[in-house]
Amino acid sequence: MHAKPLDTLLLFSLPASGKSEMRRYLASLTPEQCRDDFGMGPTAQLDDYPYVHLMHRMDDELQARGCGYRFYYGATRPFQDEWTWAALIELLNEDYANLRKGAHTDTPSAAQLLFDRLDEARVRAGMLPVLDELPHRIRKSMAEALEAECRAELDTLNRQNALGIEGKTIVIEAARGGANGSAFPLTPPHGYATAFQHLSTDILDRASLMYIWVEPAQSRHKNIERGKPDGQGSILNHSVPMEVMLGQYGCDDMAYLLEQSDRPGTIRVDRLVAEGDRYSTRTWHIPASRFDNRQDLTTFVREPRENWKAADVAAIHGGLKETFRNFGR
Repeated sequence: MHAKPLDTLLLFSLPASGKSEMRRYLASLTPEQCRDDFGMGPTAQLDDYPYVHLMHRMDDELQARGCGYRFYYGATRPFQDEWTWAALIELLNEDYANLRKGAHTDTPSAAQLLFDRLDEARVRAGMLPVLDELPHRIRKSMAEALEAECRAELDTLNRQNALGIEGKTIVIEAARGGANGSAFPLTPPHGYATAFQHLSTDILDRASLMYIWVEPAQSRHKNIERGKPDGQGSILNHSVPMEVMLGQYGCDDMAYLLEQSDRPGTIRVDRLVAEGDRYSTRTWHIPASRFDNRQDLTTFVREPRENWKAADVAAIHGGLKETFRNFGR
């Protein structure tokens, strides 16, 4: 009798650390390998990067129409409001809830839907909306320009939702960090501590965490290596601008959070949660394990599967076995 598979896996770490390659590798495994070697199911996968990219595309279209940037300071620069990191978590919460209930979203305009979702996520994160005030003609022409890209992302979510999650492990990818040389704890909204304050309680109730461990300098180097001129819309081949790498990802607080927890091998999360007409404090201890990728075990996964070498597969698979063993699996 096999134990129930791991429910939800947070795949958190710095950019270009190997998260997307890890997702691709996990997706390549048979259900038997997932179950017998890692105690997980076949994966359903969520990621906040498509929203990061589509906000850049919205800024492109706004700039072209003389409206100026609304999300970023420029095409290769950081967010204007850093609480956008929290808004991205709110979008993931919504995607997660829709995945769990198998929701199908039908809309005449995927772009207009995303505009609304972004503004609503910003409000939930304590920010002001930025797209609802646009003149109708601007918003309409932007939606027409972006419809194909937004529709492709919505179709991807709908297809995955339709497959169901019975026996599967939901993998949620995100990168967070702080400025190079920051002291700990990181100041909100930076770092994973803030992400944990915005993740839904449903996610926190079910989650374990795998942190792919690379040093920030390695993250910056690999970020440059993976970038392709036409790859900004790609999970595997986009490159984060260096100003963002140093200002937003120059360090992260995962090691600090692990050290601060009162239970070894966990991240402690304390949250005020609403219970009826009052608030109370809830505490979670999220099981956490590190996959050591300082000696690169993941880059080969970018290649076509038929080019994977047996030694590389054995190395990543062995590292994953050790990582999941730390979850007691």
